[in-house]
Amino acid sequence: MNAPHIVTLGCRMNIAESERMRAMLAGETDLVVINSCAVTGEALSQTRKAIRRARRDHPQARLMVTGCAAEIDRAEIGAMDEVDALVANAAKLDPRAWNIAAEAPPIAPQRTRAFVAVQNGCDHACTFCVIPQGRGVSRSMAIPPVLREVEAHLAAGAKEVVLTGVDLTSWGHDLPGAPRLGVLLEAILAAFPALPRLRLSSVDGVEIDPALFELLAHEQRLMPHLHLSLQHGADLILKRMKRRHLRDDALELVTRIKTLRPEVAIGADLIAGFPTEDEAHHAANLAIIDDLDIVHAHIFPYSPRPGTPAARMPQVAREEVKARAAELRARSAARRAAWLESLVGETLPVLAERDGTGYAPNYARVALPPGTVAGDIIEVTPSAVREGLLA
Repeated sequence: MNAPHIVTLGCRMNIAESERMRAMLAGETDLVVINSCAVTGEALSQTRKAIRRARRDHPQARLMVTGCAAEIDRAEIGAMDEVDALVANAAKLDPRAWNIAAEAPPIAPQRTRAFVAVQNGCDHACTFCVIPQGRGVSRSMAIPPVLREVEAHLAAGAKEVVLTGVDLTSWGHDLPGAPRLGVLLEAILAAFPALPRLRLSSVDGVEIDPALFELLAHEQRLMPHLHLSLQHGADLILKRMKRRHLRDDALELVTRIKTLRPEVAIGADLIAGFPTEDEAHHAANLAIIDDLDIVHAHIFPYSPRPGTPAARMPQVAREEVKARAAELRARSAARRAAWLESLVGETLPVLAERDGTGYAPNYARVALPPGTVAGDIIEVTPSAVREGLLA
């Protein structure tokens, strides 16, 4: 094995950081890096499986683990026989942590969409979450280095830039003058008028500032795709999670956005079986999928993480958690299927990926004609839905 092999688990933030590590470690040989996730107990289990699989596939390589699991579950991961060393999450982008020269080559996108991490860490204290332990306090990248990174991706051929962060909408609070995220988006769009597509990863609805809202509602280069860090549809559960919004806040936000830009596709994270959740709470969780027209749902069965307040609350039986997660997935799949059917016959500009599919602005995935060049944006008028793809 010559070039380093990087395995990325978890969030879009990890994807962005893996791309930077890939450029930074380009000169290293016989190296495997697991960029781990620990957001749930299942994520930790997947990290352990990925480590074992990587060791089987690359028995002679140095195997190093970084990411949230390497921070939060340091003792457990470090004790695995397959692991040669851990790199602290906060140091993963520092060449000194890898014993390499400080001069890294320019970032080379591994995808037609470039992930740019503009914020890290979190200052909130949701009762189920361990991510602040793995990522630390909220830190923002200033506008000039963000623009330099976007420029490098565009020069390398990226057609879409996806801004990511652990708590993306908190961007700017720690910078001089405490700018809001809308200011950063305005700067990117002004600096790069030829950038065809700008997209946001998950956002916290209560932190959407007026400038950001106006861009979401009216700016055609900002993709009509809003993924909310929603977590639940019942007010009492949201309060026990220590979320900063209630059900009506989400309903009001989505109604406002869709009134001005009806094509906006809504995504959301939803947790099934949070401690103390009863059947009425679960029913509210199911109902919000239809009430918000959620077509990009990420469903997570709750799993307790040691050290969090939620782990000390009365737990829902594991079989019930799994059953409720399955019901949420079925409801969201039905909603998504109906949405995809509604797009049949509509002409969509699709950014081609390398696997024969691509993404429309609303994040619908579309099968592309044979021979389509990755990175091209082509117009496609789907005639059917096949296996979850517009075709």
